Amino acid sequence: MKTFSAKAQDVERKWYVIDAADKVLGQVAREAAVLLRGKHKPIFTPHVDTGDNVIIINAEKVVLTGNKETQKIYTAYTGYVGNQKVETPKKVRERHPELLVERAVKGMIPHNKLGSAVYKKLHVYAGTEHPHAAQNPETFEIA
Repeated sequence: MKTFSAKAQDVERKWYVIDAADKVLGQVAREAAVLLRGKHKPIFTPHVDTGDNVIIINAEKVVLTGNKETQKIYTAYTGYVGNQKVETPKKVRERHPELLVERAVKGMIPHNKLGSAVYKKLHVYAGTEHPHAAQNPETFEIA
């Protein structure tokens, strides 16, 4: 019996909508990463992008458990002396609420060229409106 390996042109891509309102950030990011990567499909192949497109709405209403809203920190360093930027999720939510979900999902996909291709299929919006109605996305429920 030969091993099956999917080819990029054979993959059928769907569109999914995830409503992040009152859902835990990690659970939303995990489900989005699985759909983006294609791990829910029987034709999953590790070195081929077999995933679907994911739209996440209501990113501003995502919930962090415990005291993460004020105690967790996101750090960015420019490389120059004294230019280390530190932010809490509370400040990120005020400035750019989509960034919370985008960072969480990005950390759950591979950090290579395949991961970059997978990440481009993620669309995050702060509110309930999104411009992808023409793709007829299916709603994906998080338990």
